[in-house]
Amino acid sequence: MPLSREMQRLRAEHAALVTLSRIILDMTRAPQPPDASELASARGLLRETLVRHLKCEDWVLYPRLNATGDPELMRITHAFELEMGDLAAEFVAYDDKWTGERAAADWPGFCRATASIFEMLAVRVEREERELYPLADKLYAAAAVDAAIRAGSPISS
Repeated sequence: MPLSREMQRLRAEHAALVTLSRIILDMTRAPQPPDASELASARGLLRETLVRHLKCEDWVLYPRLNATGDPELMRITHAFELEMGDLAAEFVAYDDKWTGERAAADWPGFCRATASIFEMLAVRVEREERELYPLADKLYAAAAVDAAIRAGSPISS
């Protein structure tokens, strides 16, 4: 899949993660736990989206950015990879700890833990959108120009 389509997919997943986080955070503002199946459904969708997103970054985006050989781009990509590994591990620990039963039993604790992990996720999404994804967009644009030149196609601005 071309990088431009992967970038569209990654951005769409960011939007989905933000939306699902808001839905779950709205649930945590209630004084009592919501219906267990509603909370489990929202959390499951968030988990699936996050796992798919991380796999795409790990298997497609980071390797392509690293393959450029550009030292600065490789440094930035490596830093994001390391940071994401930490966030992924923290999310797994959060998700494993806060089963549906445990969340219902300690609703205030679950609400605090959820706000904390979702804040970390929001910061990460914002940084990727601001710092990393524009670099990938430039890489794609440069590759498209190179491909057009090699194919002998005229390039229009």
